[in-house]
Amino acid sequence: MKKVFVTTALLALGTLNTVAVAAGNISVTDDLGQTLTLARPAQRVVSLSPHVTELLFAAGAGDKIVATVKYSDFPEAAKQIPRIGDLRQIDLERVIAMKPDLVVVWMHGSFDRQLDKLRQAGVPFFFSEPHKLDDIPLALRKLGQLTGSEARAEPAAKEFQQQISQLQQKYAQRPVVRTFYQVWNKPLYTLNGKHIINDVFRHCGAQNVFASLEAAAPVVNIEAVVKENPELILTGEMRHKDSQFELWKPFTTLHAVRAGNLIALDGDLMNRPGPRIIEGAKQVCEALDQVRQKRPASK
Repeated sequence: MKKVFVTTALLALGTLNTVAVAAGNISVTDDLGQTLTLARPAQRVVSLSPHVTELLFAAGAGDKIVATVKYSDFPEAAKQIPRIGDLRQIDLERVIAMKPDLVVVWMHGSFDRQLDKLRQAGVPFFFSEPHKLDDIPLALRKLGQLTGSEARAEPAAKEFQQQISQLQQKYAQRPVVRTFYQVWNKPLYTLNGKHIINDVFRHCGAQNVFASLEAAAPVVNIEAVVKENPELILTGEMRHKDSQFELWKPFTTLHAVRAGNLIALDGDLMNRPGPRIIEGAKQVCEALDQVRQKRPASK
């Protein structure tokens, strides 16, 4: 088994987001601020999140993924990769038997306890949880470095960064639209200001009415939404949009209901913090423009 050295020290100020290669080793800082050092590029990678799978493919390392989790369905080639569980439970024994030299993790819920056995087996981890659009090109570069696919990762990162700049240039000065993002209706989930969706909103000129809540995915009640009176109610549940919006029909005093601003988009393009989120961001920006166009003309 390849010898892998993993440290948990934070990088010094000013080098937090750097990727470095020194003395033949590859060192990067993950999204938990931990430094991971590999003796050589990883060749057997386990992805524990759909967004991670998409990042690895975009970084040119899709052919090095030996296992992933349920719902890792993009690109098409990802559907052929063996599954070792889902976002709640993974088959640890099977993962260890695959002898991975890198596991890329989205940290949440009970994963930390499940990963203890992998830590004890000496498997190295890279934690991925982008909170801003600018984190995506950085993640592509780091994963490219870890897997030796920099030649493909760098152009992908530059292209993504260019599209972010184009969004900023086009929408930065547009009037703000107060927006409620509805993840699901039973219970009524939303996302707070730390989620990458909130950064999408910022680029497009939307104000998340529940950005200040403490929980990343808080449950809110109908009365709280009515009190905030958003101009737009947006959901990523395009396939279930009728059932998602049904509960708002009686609330005709809501600005979003009164103006017909109930819009459903593709959740896979919005909720996954991977390369395709830039396409979701473009859809959000266009949806906000639809709302702005319905406003009465100023005299």
